[in-house]
Amino acid sequence: MQPLKGEKIYLRALEPTDIDEVYQWENDSSIWHLSNTISPYSRFVLEQYLASAHQDIFTAKQLRLAISLPSHQPIGCIDIFDFDPLHQRAGVGILIAQKADRSKGYASEALELLIRYCRDTVHLHQLYCNISEGNDSSLKLFTKQGFELCGTKKSWLREGNGWKDEFLLQRLL
Repeated sequence: MQPLKGEKIYLRALEPTDIDEVYQWENDSSIWHLSNTISPYSRFVLEQYLASAHQDIFTAKQLRLAISLPSHQPIGCIDIFDFDPLHQRAGVGILIAQKADRSKGYASEALELLIRYCRDTVHLHQLYCNISEGNDSSLKLFTKQGFELCGTKKSWLREGNGWKDEFLLQRLL
């Protein structure tokens, strides 16, 4: 069994040829609120990032994998961030870029593959994620994969003229 291959998608390292997709994803201001981004990324900065993406998770303290269809077309990415080898934990983020590719089970399968990889290969003890109030599809995705709500950060995110809570979810592996 290949640990990063599922029925509908597989997870793979980002390649320099993915620059157009990564550039588009990172500069889509309609989803910046999901990653607390407030400014665009230059193509140069993203090319530099891809050039250093060969570092393993223990060196870089993060890992970004492309979520790809069997045709090798990337449809999004899944990230491990804030990797802490001492406490054997990390954060998880996921993006299915195009609305047409959402609600097809790709994100669920990608998260399932990542959980297995984190448990069996990286030997993590726990994963966590932060999900903003109102992001019901992400709450459903992560709770379906065994993440439990363990905290609410009140008025954590500024959105427009108001504030939103952010939920902290955790899964012990």
